[in-house]
Amino acid sequence: FMFLFGFFVALLIGGFYLFIEKIPDSRALPAEKSDAIVVLTGGAARIEDALALLRDGHAERLLITGVHPSTSKRILADKLSEFSALFDCCVDIDHRALNTVGNAVETGLWARARNVRSLIIVTSSYHMPRSLVELEQVVPDIRLTAYPVMPENLRIDSWWVHPGTANLLLSEYLKYVASLVKRTLADAV
Repeated sequence: FMFLFGFFVALLIGGFYLFIEKIPDSRALPAEKSDAIVVLTGGAARIEDALALLRDGHAERLLITGVHPSTSKRILADKLSEFSALFDCCVDIDHRALNTVGNAVETGLWARARNVRSLIIVTSSYHMPRSLVELEQVVPDIRLTAYPVMPENLRIDSWWVHPGTANLLLSEYLKYVASLVKRTLADAV
């Protein structure tokens, strides 16, 4: 029993280090144009970065998923006045998603209704691995391109000396493992 417990703990610790290595530490503009962009709300600069991609012609349409129910397109357009014209032509918002799984489900429904074949995914760098796992389960036939947002206060290079970063990464890692397990079980069925 102790051997199995030790093996399991070592596996989790090793997996955590591999997870940290999966977190993007830089980003590049998408190499080719996509049909659409989806931004998963919850972190600073995500929406602005997605709107900039849309404005710069990297896609024709944008879904902002996980928007608080009291926030309308007009409120967002007023707050992000630099991009306000885009809200009239090219931006949809989703109020139903409450978490990453919900983001994936709502993105799938939205993308299928619009015959989307390729998506740029905008979310925080630490959230990108799990977001891609969840989205790949829902839209396996759509090409996904990651466009990670780099939070200013996230210190991945020295996470062990920053308790806030360590807690965030550990929490995200455990959710990532749960997503992988869920995907593996779904694939086995």
